[in-house]
Amino acid sequence: MTRRDVADMLLLAALWGGSFLFMRIAAPQFGAFALMALRTGIGAAVLLPFVLRAGGSIELRANAGRIAWIGLLNSALPFVMLGYAMQHLDAGFASILNATTPFWGAIVAFLWLGERLGRLGVVGLMVGFGGVLVLVGGRDGLVADGAIVPILASLVATASYGVAATATRKQLGHVSTLVGAAGSQMFAALLLLPFALAWWPSTPPDALAWLSVALMGVLCTGLAYLLFFRLIARIGSNKTITVTFLIPAFGMLWGSLFLGETISASMLAGAATILVGTALTTGLIAPGRRAAAAAAAPSAPAAGELVDRPRSRG
Repeated sequence: MTRRDVADMLLLAALWGGSFLFMRIAAPQFGAFALMALRTGIGAAVLLPFVLRAGGSIELRANAGRIAWIGLLNSALPFVMLGYAMQHLDAGFASILNATTPFWGAIVAFLWLGERLGRLGVVGLMVGFGGVLVLVGGRDGLVADGAIVPILASLVATASYGVAATATRKQLGHVSTLVGAAGSQMFAALLLLPFALAWWPSTPPDALAWLSVALMGVLCTGLAYLLFFRLIARIGSNKTITVTFLIPAFGMLWGSLFLGETISASMLAGAATILVGTALTTGLIAPGRRAAAAAAAPSAPAAGELVDRPRSRG
């Protein structure tokens, strides 16, 4: 990768890691439904002009039903789960839980598509979920603070991402990445709109909460997806998904810098264990295969190829 590629990878990880900071600020004031309706609506507003400029409106209309289904699984449901969880969990803690997304993707692909996990994949799942236990077990006041349900909500969100990745492969393999992403955000916003109106906050959110929503929609959703597509076009999907390993670091960093959150030893140990498990599950760690992998480095996908490997995101 060039220095530009590395810089873009770091920026993408910083943006997706930053989404946990913005959710932590805005979720207690907006609530899950209003917050995520705004996030997806703003994200769609950023992405749709690029779809129209690329002539993707026909493709969007032709696949509206399938894209709406993916919008539910990939945005509406997991975002609402995260919106609830972020009312109770620290940004850094939640960003580490979000790194379990590839595990769920591997499990769903095994159950739905019959894809083999292999020995390393099984070991990776065991290591990764062991990391979750380390992370959760090291949290003080787990029961007293009522953190169990928010933690489960975070894991439901990551599981939904995993289901969405496999559903995308089955139903939207012929749809361009940009159209799928923009359309899923648009339909997610429409799905969440009635719930947002019904549960709109009775107390007006303050300026910081509104700023967090705007930044999350424009930067962490719209711009982040565009940056993601650009990286895929330059370095391929296999290298791009390694951004998963950087997101928890930025999630913890932003939470510590701006919210004064504590980065505990159990968080670091849990994050490291989860990421090792992720590397094993996704095949990024494959002893004895380095030479073969170097000789068969993946090429960048075509512009219209839909990338479906589950990745951690905010």
